[in-house]
Amino acid sequence: MEFLLIAYDGNDAEALNRRMKVRENHLANVDALKKTGEFHLGGAILDDNGKMIGSMIVYEYPNRAALDQMLKEEPYITGGVWKTIEIRPFRLARH
Repeated sequence: MEFLLIAYDGNDAEALNRRMKVRENHLANVDALKKTGEFHLGGAILDDNGKMIGSMIVYEYPNRAALDQMLKEEPYITGGVWKTIEIRPFRLARH
């Protein structure tokens, strides 16, 4: 089952610093999830000036509980980067 995650960083003065501090760990986690097929696509949400302010990711897990279990170790969550997170069931269009 696919899930769409839309998450926004905090909007305080240290928000970008928190993101950058754990970004390498987040990207390493993404690489591992790509290899297992659990990460389909994603990237940073940008403001009008090109500054990273959030993330959009499409994951694939057997169910929401399995996704939630993985997210307990997501660096952008454990590092306090994402402050608002929305997760919805999703179906990626395929040709």
